[in-house]
Amino acid sequence: MNSLPSDRIRVGLDNRSYDIVVGPGLLARLGTLVKETVGDRPLILVSDTNVAAFYRSKVESSLSAAGIAIPPAILVPAGEESKSLSSYAQAAESILAMGVDRKTVILALGGGVVGDLAGFLAATLLRGIDFIQIPTTLLAQVDSSVGGKTGIDSAHGKNLIGSFHQPLLVVADTDTLVTLPSRELKAGYAEVVKYGLLGDSDFFAWLDEHGSAVIEGDPEAQVYAIASCCRAKASIVAADEREGGQRALLNLGHTFGHALEAESGFGGALNHGEGVSIGMVMAFDLSVRLGHCPVNDLMRVRAHLLSHGLPVSPPRNVAFEPHALIRRMQGDKKAERGRLTFVLVNGIGQAFVAKDVAASEVEIALAHALAA
Repeated sequence: MNSLPSDRIRVGLDNRSYDIVVGPGLLARLGTLVKETVGDRPLILVSDTNVAAFYRSKVESSLSAAGIAIPPAILVPAGEESKSLSSYAQAAESILAMGVDRKTVILALGGGVVGDLAGFLAATLLRGIDFIQIPTTLLAQVDSSVGGKTGIDSAHGKNLIGSFHQPLLVVADTDTLVTLPSRELKAGYAEVVKYGLLGDSDFFAWLDEHGSAVIEGDPEAQVYAIASCCRAKASIVAADEREGGQRALLNLGHTFGHALEAESGFGGALNHGEGVSIGMVMAFDLSVRLGHCPVNDLMRVRAHLLSHGLPVSPPRNVAFEPHALIRRMQGDKKAERGRLTFVLVNGIGQAFVAKDVAASEVEIALAHALAA
């Protein structure tokens, strides 16, 4: 597995540009990569208890081998509940008690929850310190670790408290995917599919043929898929860092998905990737209803997600209600004065932003999805 070459993608943001390194065996090289990026600056490791049990010692060994002092660690409980104001406050106070300064660099070792929380800590402590992303889940490797979105959840919705703060480096070791539970790997695959659906029909066609290999752990397929997604996101972020235009396309499926996540209480009923999977089907369904997209594309997307073990309709064990979901969407970051904004499609690989979509049309789409 470790004989595969790594891939390096540049996110071009002038003096804030950085590399994404993707491949197997990268945790063993982490110390060298960190030293090349930040020299001998002091480090703090932020991780969760599950990930730390698997990879903390490997990270520490790699840093030590490169002549870097083993950093103190902040460990949070695994799960979305750690993306909260209380977890942020506790971690911030712990880090400040260590006597950090503006040369300190945070290492974010974990999935999307850890990356978002650690990134927000970096964005806000001392009015901004540097951080490095070391994503250990498929979802984080293809999406949340890249692009500088950091944040925590509110009772009012997902990621409503946060900041844009770019990392110095992203190190995506595909070997870490071996320890992912099947459900989490499939959740990450939903974000992989998203890149094909929003702007690259050829990549979606590749996934039709090789998607199972990505989920089943084929290292070559995983490196190709992750690097392809990172390359696409790097291009979009470089053109529109703060989501004023093109970057909004990356939210395909997220307006529906975030509302479903919030209404389910950010618990075990629905994880982020599952919400995105359902949300993408709902976005295609709404696009068909509004006359933008051929129904065959909707059916193809639905069949692809189902065949790879992803949900295409909301779970029945949560009592979702269309009006409550619409209220969640009206409070979403992408809504403007309560008007609904969605990423819709003209077909596979042809996404566009639609502003002020009629709530009545969304309610029909929701009712159809909830009855499916």
